[in-house]
Amino acid sequence: MTLHHLNGREKVLEAFGWTGRKAEWIALVCLHSGVFTRAQCARFLGAHPEQVRRVVHALIARGLAAEETVPGLRGIGRVCRIYSRRVYRELGAEHVRHRRAAANEVLLRRLLSLDYVVEHADLPWLPTEPEKVAAFEALGIGRALLPSRLYRGAAGDTRRFFPVKLPVALDSTRAVFVYAEPGHDTATALRSWGAAHRGLWDALGKQGRAVEIVAAARTTEEIDRAGRVIRKWAEAGSGPAEPDARTVEELARIERAIIEGAVHVLEEFGGLQAAMKRSVALENRARRRPRRASVSRAATWRTIRLQGARYR
Repeated sequence: MTLHHLNGREKVLEAFGWTGRKAEWIALVCLHSGVFTRAQCARFLGAHPEQVRRVVHALIARGLAAEETVPGLRGIGRVCRIYSRRVYRELGAEHVRHRRAAANEVLLRRLLSLDYVVEHADLPWLPTEPEKVAAFEALGIGRALLPSRLYRGAAGDTRRFFPVKLPVALDSTRAVFVYAEPGHDTATALRSWGAAHRGLWDALGKQGRAVEIVAAARTTEEIDRAGRVIRKWAEAGSGPAEPDARTVEELARIERAIIEGAVHVLEEFGGLQAAMKRSVALENRARRRPRRASVSRAATWRTIRLQGARYR
């Protein structure tokens, strides 16, 4: 597996004694989740349990991480959380919230996100908020179209973009957005996530980029429910389509003729009244035409290593 999206950041971890594949693993975890299970580590490193145990114990011994069986969460063993601010600072992600303890729902979302990235490590992931924002701004897509949330605090208000912190990959032809289903009983959270991204997906679609949505989950029930929702996004648009160029041109011509009193142009339509009726008909036709779906592909993905995870 090649991790081009790390952009060599794993090399800064040499100061901690980590090199090669182990350094890549630590960087990958910190940037995408902050937490991992031993099974995930074994998959990435291609290591046996004793080797993984040594990796985890080395992190703990140096005061960089903690491993525990999470109360209320079962079926995946112990979870290791890298919490050292210094490690995140070296990676240029000092303020990412991954290093903090989280509710079980958030914890599962982080683990599931990491699992998907590990299995699709060749994609050009944008692991941090600044990287996501910068990448879409470079395409001319303003922050107003990016999903965001306003956090209020004693020190003032802070707007965070891509607040759910789920995987996003982007290249010259397509964008991939991953929704990690933590085990909700309904698709409400998934629909809210989609609504928050709609403006961005529409903007990418207008640029000719393919937009792919992947719902990652643990159980058959979760996969089926999420799949039904995201497939609808790919089958239909979210409202009326923009008028095509020819329609826009004709509407503009009629409007100019009416404003300027250009009788010779209005006569081409049969006079003023006929031109106005033609204008209304064109607008109605445009409204009836369904919008081309901005989501070009919808897919589901089921984890192997986290299938047994359950929480209360």
